Amino acid sequence: MADDDSEFFPGDGPSSGISVSLTAGTLQAIRERVGKRGVSAYLEKAAQRQIERDNLDELITDFETVNGPADPEAVAAKRARLTGTPSSEAGAAA
Repeated sequence: MADDDSEFFPGDGPSSGISVSLTAGTLQAIRERVGKRGVSAYLEKAAQRQIERDNLDELITDFETVNGPADPEAVAAKRARLTGTPSSEAGAAA
């Protein structure tokens, strides 16, 4: 196990075993997707995605603190450009 003074980015550094508790249904769904031996890797990737989302949420909050909330129509138009759907459909999906 790495010493506590080491600083790593998500996904970097040596592996370290921990104990986690999951509901039976969640664990069953994970095992159905990746098998018994893939659970740790699946949870590692899921944790990394959550950290990315948390960081993005913090950036959005900081941006909105300075600039105010994003214009919903502008967001729908940009989403439409990214997804290739008409902006009326993109806005409805948000």
